[in-house]
Amino acid sequence: MWDEIINIIQRAFTSMALTSEDIFNIIFSLIVSIIIGLVISQTYKLTHRGVNYESTFMTSLVMLAPIVAVVMFFIQGNLVLSLGLVGSLSIIRFRTPIKDTRDMVYLFWVIAVGLGAGTYHWGIVIISSLAILALIIILYFLNYGQSQNHDYILIISGGNQLEQEAIKTVLNQYTTNPKMRSQTSNKDSWEVVYELHLVKIDPVVDNLLKDLNNIESISNVSLLAPQLALPA
Repeated sequence: MWDEIINIIQRAFTSMALTSEDIFNIIFSLIVSIIIGLVISQTYKLTHRGVNYESTFMTSLVMLAPIVAVVMFFIQGNLVLSLGLVGSLSIIRFRTPIKDTRDMVYLFWVIAVGLGAGTYHWGIVIISSLAILALIIILYFLNYGQSQNHDYILIISGGNQLEQEAIKTVLNQYTTNPKMRSQTSNKDSWEVVYELHLVKIDPVVDNLLKDLNNIESISNVSLLAPQLALPA
């Protein structure tokens, strides 16, 4: 019985028709894809901004590159398998929404690495990944894409008579063209909401809140940042 099992295993390995060169290429491709996937995941972690960070996304980045490489091992030069792959992928539904557009960029980067490693284009994969890595680091340190102005929602409420002119005088000292979004008043209290455009953050915000609180009719001041992705 054991001889039959050994013969079956030997025939299975023989049917693979893998030479030592093929085995080396497969193993090296997987190693390259995993290492670059680790680099990509660490780059994502170090350059991420915002509050929607997910540690599981880093694991996905590392795993996706070798998986795509394995897929490419199967479909190299085989039209039937490539069509079957397209058909199988068409039934997959991705239910997890992409909260940050940069996440999509990292996903495409990892997929490209897997495609290149799976087709044995190691030089292109390594050189292009280094170039993309350098570009991401440069853009990160230059704060590329971040606006110099900061939009805020200012909510002011009080219990006495609304001193509209006093509030506008204070706001005009720190921002230009403050826009009133809403105003609510009743017998005992009132509330106004402004949209502000501030150039600087720390000293301007502190002084603005201090001057507004010095107005006698104001009992509460709230400053909100309406950005969907708050800065880190």
